[in-house]
Amino acid sequence: LVFILQRGVRFPQGPPLIMTYFVYMLRCVSVAKKRTYVGYTNNLKHRLIKHNNNKGAKYTKGNKWVIIYKRKFSTKSKAMSYEYKLKHDRKKRLEIFNKSL
Repeated sequence: LVFILQRGVRFPQGPPLIMTYFVYMLRCVSVAKKRTYVGYTNNLKHRLIKHNNNKGAKYTKGNKWVIIYKRKFSTKSKAMSYEYKLKHDRKKRLEIFNKSL
């Protein structure tokens, strides 16, 4: 992205930035616990680090997590809609969980 300076004001030039969002599913590393977590983000690597450093959602605190599923979306609303569906589809979550083992 290039900025053009005109009268002391910076104007962005070039193609608009396209923000991508991800819906992801985490699995608890502990074999004894059969826990999963579903969320959405625009920075998958940063979000996993937050979950593993107890800075993410309350549900994920105190556990180590690995990403077992991710899906890319072009808009935040599409990602949020799919996240809701995945959170409530226990059959699909169990299928993804079993494939990750």
